[in-house]
Amino acid sequence: MPTSRPSAAPTPVPARGAPPQRAAARLLPGGFWGRLLPVLALLALVTRAPSFARPLWNPDEGFLATQARQLEAGGVLYETVVDRKPPLLPWLYEGAFAVFGDGSLWPLRAAAVAAVLTGAVLLASLARRRWGDRAGVLAGVCYVLVSVGLVPEDTQAATFEVFMLPWTVLAMWCADRGRWAGAGLAVAAAALTKQTGGAVLLPVLWLLWQSRGGGRAAVRLLGAAALPVAAAALALGPGRLLFWTVTGSGDYASVDGAAAHAALRAAANSALLVGGCLPVVLAARYARRRPGGAADVWVWLAASTAAVTVGFQFFGHYFLQLTPALALLAASALQHLRRQALSAALVVQGLVTAAFLLWAMLAPYGELAHQQRLAAEIRSRTVPSERVLLWGMHPETYWLADRAPASRYLTAGFLTNFSGGRGGVRVGERYAMDGAWPYFEGELRRDPPALVVDDSRGKPYAVRHTPTLREFLGRHYERAGTVGGAVLYVRAQPPAG
Repeated sequence: MPTSRPSAAPTPVPARGAPPQRAAARLLPGGFWGRLLPVLALLALVTRAPSFARPLWNPDEGFLATQARQLEAGGVLYETVVDRKPPLLPWLYEGAFAVFGDGSLWPLRAAAVAAVLTGAVLLASLARRRWGDRAGVLAGVCYVLVSVGLVPEDTQAATFEVFMLPWTVLAMWCADRGRWAGAGLAVAAAALTKQTGGAVLLPVLWLLWQSRGGGRAAVRLLGAAALPVAAAALALGPGRLLFWTVTGSGDYASVDGAAAHAALRAAANSALLVGGCLPVVLAARYARRRPGGAADVWVWLAASTAAVTVGFQFFGHYFLQLTPALALLAASALQHLRRQALSAALVVQGLVTAAFLLWAMLAPYGELAHQQRLAAEIRSRTVPSERVLLWGMHPETYWLADRAPASRYLTAGFLTNFSGGRGGVRVGERYAMDGAWPYFEGELRRDPPALVVDDSRGKPYAVRHTPTLREFLGRHYERAGTVGGAVLYVRAQPPAG
């Protein structure tokens, strides 16, 4: 009769060929965790220090901040406040705003540091159990160093992937120890942070199969994974949760007409990620020995690659999902390098990481500067109680201006299917989410915004390409000026008499 893997191993047994423990003792004299934890904490703080240098890094942060304000004001997720993402991160933002106020994202930046540190510690523990102390050190350090190896706005923002990854690593950590209920809960938390986090279920199932855990273990795993999802569905409405996170994004996920654009974006971000961790990749490639016990890590990497590909958007922050498995595979090979070669590889990797941090500190504000100017103009033309409609793809302006949105649709993407990952293909009213335009028109009729800002600036979703909005503005609004290419409209005055 098959038996489940023991829930814990009294003494980690390194794979054949792993370096002796005294090598790790030289690397971290004074105790493994006593030395490693401060190192990882310092690295996490340093690599994420640039995130505190500006109020926002990308529109996702602005979307979450605006969404959290609406929820705090009594909004209902997936009804009066909508997004294509699962609920955990909006709730985290809402909770942070409730405790610390909604004027700054520094609490979320601090939480992101903790998330990176948690992922690094779990990876170090996972590698140590399999291959010894030296591999544990390398897994944690490599993970933190490569976590910033992409465009700064993708790595420094406190958004979905940053908070999803610790759950995926925790799922693998629990599965490696035969803790199937814990693994299932972690899989659910990853999927409820971002849908693609559920891809970690595949390597977890692989470990279940390898452990010969049997039917009871499978029931614990799948039952624990289903329970939080079912609870969220009951709390938010099963139909609404399913529509907004899965079924309502068919056109958004289609690559029709944009295959070349998607392929170019995929190639560019893949090259950037490889460049960001090239020293450890090359060092691992030339390590002479390969330990066993990494089949599930390869499955993890393959599942993560499939998750990055889903939707064919290939934004840079999607590629962060590959970093835990890459760090673990690198550590499994790097541990066999001689001390001098290993030190050289880590020093060069540190220099590469430092270059990405310098990029983050010196990167121009660009779009953020425009949105800040636009927010200042909105504040000067409205009072806090008035609602505003921003026709664009930068919902952060609502948060920067401290004005409530006039619609539950915070970007024009919901109403036109525009996405930066598509290059303007399949954009227009007919590609909107089902039912979006009737609902949007109802919002405008019931409570017309005090100010409408067309921030399309020549994009395919511009007002002139959107007949319904163009006609509404023509009947009820008049042009009132421009800010950096954005056109402002105020409500037209009724004729005298």
